[in-house]
Amino acid sequence: MNENPIHVMTPTSALQADERVIESFLPDRATYWRDHAWLAAAAMVLGMIILWLMGNPHVWTGAVGGLAAIAVRAFYVASDELKARWDLTDRRLLGPQTRAVRLSEIAAVRGLGSAVQVVTASGDKHLIKYQADRTATEARIRAATGRG
Repeated sequence: MNENPIHVMTPTSALQADERVIESFLPDRATYWRDHAWLAAAAMVLGMIILWLMGNPHVWTGAVGGLAAIAVRAFYVASDELKARWDLTDRRLLGPQTRAVRLSEIAAVRGLGSAVQVVTASGDKHLIKYQADRTATEARIRAATGRG
């Protein structure tokens, strides 16, 4: 089956002459499901609180709605999110499709839950999601930029 390049979740940017991939960052399936379980729990509580504040006598339906909403989202996007790959080269960070950031342009690397946020000097933000060891991913990118 030939995948449409618009929906490819791996880097499509060609490597430059003598550029080499140092490491690839893939999402972790267990981390993906754990994050969605926490999101579902929060949605359930929020749904119940909203119904309680509205005076609805069936507060429990907020939990059902919150769980259903997050479960549908989790199953719907899992096939794409779990295929996403970021490649760290000796010159750039290459993301899904044509995302490419020169290491010299990376201004900040920080953790957000199980994700690593990469911020460029121009303000562009990229998320490397569902990392099993977010701290190690951050450290590896910082080391490659020379600010590790």
